[in-house]
Amino acid sequence: MPSSWLQLSLRTDPTALDAVANFLIERGSPGVVIKKNEVQAYFPQRGDSAAVQADVQRFLRGMQRLGVETGADSQRWRILKDRNWNNAWRRFFHPQRVGKQFLVSPPWAKPRLGRRDLITIEPGMAFGTGTHATTRCCIEFIEQVATCLRGSEFVALDVGTGSGILSIALAKLGARSVWALDNDPLALKVARANLSCNGVAEKVRLSATKLSHIRKSFSVVVANLTAETILDLAGALEKKVAAKGFLILSGILKPKVRAVADRFAANGFRVVRRRSEKEWATLLLRRR
Repeated sequence: MPSSWLQLSLRTDPTALDAVANFLIERGSPGVVIKKNEVQAYFPQRGDSAAVQADVQRFLRGMQRLGVETGADSQRWRILKDRNWNNAWRRFFHPQRVGKQFLVSPPWAKPRLGRRDLITIEPGMAFGTGTHATTRCCIEFIEQVATCLRGSEFVALDVGTGSGILSIALAKLGARSVWALDNDPLALKVARANLSCNGVAEKVRLSATKLSHIRKSFSVVVANLTAETILDLAGALEKKVAAKGFLILSGILKPKVRAVADRFAANGFRVVRRRSEKEWATLLLRRR
């Protein structure tokens, strides 16, 4: 573990909070804290720290060019030399109730489960810890779909699996098998560890295979990406959904919902349900 950490603080528009926090987590921050209009993130100080800072600056500038105030000019970086910080960052992660069935928890917590099923996720290097609105909404829709498919042995596809959390939920909710795709080797490594920790590794096939190269269809397809990526992959996503199958799309900013819904409606899908939280929207569609 590193002996010192970099702390980033920046003030940003409330509508950009989740997007900024999401990027910082994906860039490797194991601890991100949101306080009103401020984001604080922590990175281990090591040889690539300058690259991390440059990547953050590049992302914030890119958001600004899209008209979103991200606080690119208000960044504050400082070094924290606290040998206890290695474990102190863990206080930012607590067990979270997600959907009606799950409790998502970091491995060091000892949560009271009650009637909920436990999903254990190691926070850090891959997106999907159960705290983000898009992840929570996806799991809610996965629960709904699993109820509809109860009694049948369904197969599922998780596109952009990240930490593997959605594949874990699918496996625990009755999927006979799950294909989990990601083009990031680090995400696949993290997902593999999380799948093993949750006892579902035998049900989930992790792969870096391109979506367009998969020739089979699935009862359930989940893609928690961005609106732009979903539209780019729309044709391939449609082909992977079996007759009367379900498609869950998330990571969509509200202004983009109409474009995404219309694209799939034009090709035989109807919107069963829409769920919005903050600036994010999640769609549950079904092939006609």
